Formats: sequence, structure tokens, C-alpha cells
Amino acid sequence: MKIKNVVVIGSGTMGSGIAAHLCNANIPVTLLDLKTEISQNARERIHKSRPPLLIDKTKIDNIKVGNISDDFDVVKDADWIVEAVVERIDIKHQIYDKIFDSRKDGAIVSSNTSSIPIKVLSQNLNKDQKKDFCITHFFNPVRYMGLLEIVKNEDNDLNKINQLKEFCEVELGKGAIVCNDTPGFLGNRVGVYAMQIAMTEAFKMKLSVEEADAIFGRPMGIPKTGVFGLYDLIGIDLMADVLKSFIKELPESDEFHEVAKEIPLVKKLIETGYTGRKGKGGFYRMKKTDSGKIMEAINLETGEYSTSQKIDIKSDKVDLKALINRKDKYGDYAWSVLSKIIKYASSLVPGITKEFNDIDEAMRLGFNWAKGPFEMLEEIGVKNFFDKVDEYKGNKFLENLSNSKDENFYGERQKYTSIETLGKIKKTASSVDGNSSASIYRFNDFNIVEFTTKANALDYDSMDALKKATDKPLIIINESMQFSAGVNLTYTMEFANKNDFKSIEKFIKYFQETCKHLKYSKYPVISAPSGLTLGGGFEVLVQSNFVASHTNIVIGLVETIVGLIPAGGGCKEMLARWLNTKEAKKDPKYAPLKVFDIIGYGRTATSPVEAEPLKYLLPENKRIMNRNSLLEVSKEILNENKDFKSPNELTFNLPGKAVIDDMNKILEKLYNDKVILDHGLTVAKELAHVLSGGDTTKDKTLTEDDLFKLELDAFMRLIETKQTQDRIKHTLATGKPLVN
Repeated sequence: MKIKNVVVIGSGTMGSGIAAHLCNANIPVTLLDLKTEISQNARERIHKSRPPLLIDKTKIDNIKVGNISDDFDVVKDADWIVEAVVERIDIKHQIYDKIFDSRKDGAIVSSNTSSIPIKVLSQNLNKDQKKDFCITHFFNPVRYMGLLEIVKNEDNDLNKINQLKEFCEVELGKGAIVCNDTPGFLGNRVGVYAMQIAMTEAFKMKLSVEEADAIFGRPMGIPKTGVFGLYDLIGIDLMADVLKSFIKELPESDEFHEVAKEIPLVKKLIETGYTGRKGKGGFYRMKKTDSGKIMEAINLETGEYSTSQKIDIKSDKVDLKALINRKDKYGDYAWSVLSKIIKYASSLVPGITKEFNDIDEAMRLGFNWAKGPFEMLEEIGVKNFFDKVDEYKGNKFLENLSNSKDENFYGERQKYTSIETLGKIKKTASSVDGNSSASIYRFNDFNIVEFTTKANALDYDSMDALKKATDKPLIIINESMQFSAGVNLTYTMEFANKNDFKSIEKFIKYFQETCKHLKYSKYPVISAPSGLTLGGGFEVLVQSNFVASHTNIVIGLVETIVGLIPAGGGCKEMLARWLNTKEAKKDPKYAPLKVFDIIGYGRTATSPVEAEPLKYLLPENKRIMNRNSLLEVSKEILNENKDFKSPNELTFNLPGKAVIDDMNKILEKLYNDKVILDHGLTVAKELAHVLSGGDTTKDKTLTEDDLFKLELDAFMRLIETKQTQDRIKHTLATGKPLVN
């Protein structure tokens, strides 16, 4: 049976998210709740959501709404009914009675519960009903989190489970992992344990919350919130409830009981309303002062707050071996946490899943870890791990590994999917090349470049790797969350702080040269973006020959926000795209003014649908729901273009001063209305100079190199100003723009 029609019951955060994502996949969906007004309000929330739950907001009306009293008949036509109501078993059982009385034969019924076992949920169902009932545990926000746990037990029809898995993978773009009916399933069982270990070890080892978060974060390949920041984000009271659920469900022999013990400070925080970001604060809080807001952190020993301290551990890369071998408290903490996570995760095999790397993928897809526990073990090295680790008796996985001493124990990645993913193919490369900023994976017929810096920010080495890899057809793709957040501003500011502007100019020239080389390479270049594709990251994409884009992207040219203009060909390429419109052919001012608006405001798009009207992406660019499929689609593009010929170089006829006057009128109004201030005006005038073509007229033809020079000169004039440097420093320190 194909899934062509879905009903979601319960329009809270998760139900709304599931309905929105079904809408993204063009699957007819009806959202039901107690009252139609409740589901209508949920639909409005979906439409206004930030970040947006919909890829295309114009499709909001494709989500039908209703109530479970008057509109329950829609269940009769559904191929899949998703229950996402409150986590009360009595209410769920009442809903299941209604569903199974109404559903058509063979329709799949699932619960989005995160904690209640199937055996409890299905205890009132008969044998035939149990075959079609499972848990589909989506992670929030549904559009953006890749993991979907499909939980089964011995009563299920496995053909039906596999059918659902295929649908969720192909149509919804999910990393759908089938697992057994155990408490917390895969992701939460290990993820919550990891959080608790990181927290309890920080208390034991007398680390500050900032120190613990500095280690249990980017250096481990874990999101930068760290453990205490994540606790605040989730809600300290909610986490306490999650722990109670685990304690109730897990046998007393489980190691989880040790880390789930109540901590007096946490109990006090909840009792006094310090439940995290939704409350008065938590482990961190914002304190208002006369000079503004100050971030404060709690002292884990005294419970007192003081100004939060930035902890610099002198490392920006994930290097677990170096981290655990540090001869300081940070190294001790890292080893204690990592070794316990690895021991706990390995103790769960084969109980929760027979494939240990399913646990890794659950942590990647559901918690945004760069590596799961077994990949961490692989990176540390089997011998290194067993040389350092303490007791692991009774852990069959570790006992067997200790006996075999197999450094290559890991084998194939991502066994949960048949898709040929980047993670799988990297291990089959004929050779690996590259440098500290990017890896080059070489195959017989093509190369892959994967950026490896923080947020995949671009520097000289990134460009070097791209240029070096064009000796064959090239796919630029990343496993990490971002394609590229743009040029590495920290790298740039290191030169600016020394007044070494010649090195900045040399880098920008090389950036331009590399992007032009990509565009006119003998072999095709494909960019396969997901996540942030901003600034310099967009300039790499826009000067690639083909694009296969994940639907979850944030794309655009945002340089003006930090007091710069795009200088790697971004202005040039956006002009070229808008000059190719019928409006521009009638009006020579149209394209420069349009691009002036787009780049001047730093406009971004959050999906290919939003990107096309801005011409950040083109209709011929591929859109892919499942991020795992980016590589397969990119390879298909290569196969379809074996007779590739590089494009002809562009020329430009721009109006020069004739359009500058129009731009100045726009700027004068913005300045008088205080939308932009002094330096904003300076930046905008530099952008206007570039987009107008500078000292030119409509009958003069400019080359791409002429546009590159205009970009470079404007960029250099701006980077040399104190005001732009202040903007960059402020953004690097706070993550927020400075208006000056």
C-alpha cells in the first residue's frame, strides 16, 4: 500500500511539525485536534514559524484542519494515521479505539511518543491491529532534524515497517532508523545519558559550567551549547521529568540510574523558577544593568551567579586524541565523559539495535553530533582506548573488541540506508588529499572536496584544495551541518590587526581566481549545499557549473552586515543573473537596482523555493528532500554531462553614473529615516559603485575581471576602516550585527 494521504491527530509542537513536513513533501495531510480552532491556530503558527517549518509558505492551505468529533471520518481515507497527543496513556488509548474503529484495512497507525513503550501503547489492540501499529519518533523541529526512529516489536508486520521506512526516507527525506522497543529508543537513551555524564562529572571534578560547556561542545564535535546550555534550552524541569521516566522504565542494574540521581542544586533551580531559558534563567541567566544585559553563569558549588567567563581551550578543531591526552583538568574531564559514553553506548548492543553504528547515526541526525560514540572510539583508537579505560566487565561488545584488538572494527557507515551517502563513499576513496581546511577524496572518475573548518568557513587553504581538485570532475559537498558560512572572518582579522592588508588582498585575489577557475574548469564542478550557504560559501556555489541543493538551506550574500561587500564574484554573478531577465533587457538600470536591494539588505532565503525569486538558485538547480541523496544526485549530474564544455566568459554593459543617482536617492532616504547610519551609508555607496560598473557607460563592455577588480577595490577600502573592523569584531564576539 502506498502512502498518499495522512491524518495527524494532535496539533501541538510535534503534531504541527509533522503535518508541516508532510506538506513539504506534497502529501495531503489533515491536522485534527479537540476543536477546529485549535488546529486552525496551529496552522497559523506553522505559517508564521521562525525558522520556517514550511519550505514553501504558499502551500499552507494544503494542510487541512478539523476536530476529532466532527471530522474524524477523514481517518477512513488515510493510509497513515499519526497520533501526537499529550503523553497520557489513557488519552492515547481512547484515540486508538476511535482510530481502529474507523481506519481502512492495512492503514498504518503510529504514535509520536518519545518515551512510552509499544507494549504499553498497544496493550488494548488485537493481534491484527498490533501488526500495523508502531512508534514514529520524530525529532523537533521536524523539518530540520534528520532523525526518525521507527520503533517496532515482535508483533509488527515487518513488510509494513519497511514500507513506512522507505516512504519516510524517500518522500520525507528522513534518516529513518528502525529500532527495538526499549526505553528512550536509540537517540534519547544515549543522548540523555551523555548529557547526564557531562553534568555529573562537571560537579564531581569541580569545573565551572563555562568550562564544561567549552569541552562538551565543539572540541568533541557536539553543538556549541554544551551540556548546561542545552539543559537551559530544553528546560531543566522538562529534563527532570525525562530522567524520572528513564528511572521508572530501566532496570536498577542499568548504569543510567547512577547518573540520573537528583542533584540538590538542580532541584533548587526548579523550585525557584530557574527552569532555563523559558524561566528566569537556569545555569545561565541574563542580568539587566544600566549599560545593558550581561550573561551570568551559576557557581555549581555555591549556587551564586557571576559574570560568565569565556573559556579558551586553545583548540578549534575536533581532535579527540589530543583532547583526552591533555595534561590538565580539561583533558581529564574529556576522557572521563567520553569513556563513559562509549562504555554505556556499547553496553546497549544488541539490546536496542544489532547494528552499533545505528547509534552513531541517531546521535548525528537527532543531536547534531559530528561523531557518534563508536566513531569516537574509532578515532581515539582501539589500543589507546583500552590502554586508558577502567572496568568494562560484562560489556560483551568491549570484551570482544579487547580480545580482537581490531583497529578496523567499524566497517561500513550508515547501514540504516541503502543510499550511497558521502559517509559511505569516503571510506572507498582511492586516495585522500587536502590540507587543514579541506579534504580531497579521489576516485577513478571524479573528486570530492569536503570543507573541514569551523562552520566550514573559507580561507586560503580551502581555495587551494578546490583548485587542486579540478583535475577531474568535482563535487563540493559536506557531511557537517553547514555547506559554508562564508569567508573565515577570524582569519581575515588576524591580518587586519597587524595592518597586513596586503595579505588580505592576496587572499581575496586568490579567492576570485579560484572561483573563476571553478567556473571555467575543463571538467564540471557541482556544489551540493545543505545548511548555511552564505557569503563566500554562496560565491563558490554560484560559480559552480551545477547545483544540487538540499531543501534545508540558508542561502545569501550577507557581507554588508559586517561592513563589507561580496568580493569573490558574488556581485558579478548576481548582476549576470538579473541582467538576463526580460526587464533588464528593456531597462539598463533594472538589474543593478535589483541586486543593490538584495545584497544591500543582506537578504537570505531558507529554502530553494525562497531562493529562486532572488536568483540565488535557478529553476534548473536540483532540489533534494533527503540530504543523504545529495551525493547520488550529484553523481547522476556528472553522468548526464560527460560531454561537458565550460561556459563562455561573461561580459557586462552597465549604466555607471546613470544608475548611481537612483541609488543615492534610495540611500539618502534610508539615512534620513535612520534605517542606516554613517558606516552603513559608506558600505552601501561602495556596493553601489560596484553594481553600477564604476566609471563606465552603457556602451562600454566590461569583463568579469573588471567586475572582480571593482569588488576587490571596494572590499579593501572597507576592510581598512575602523568601522568595518568594529563590525567584524562585534559579530565574532557576540554573533550579532553592529549598526554603526
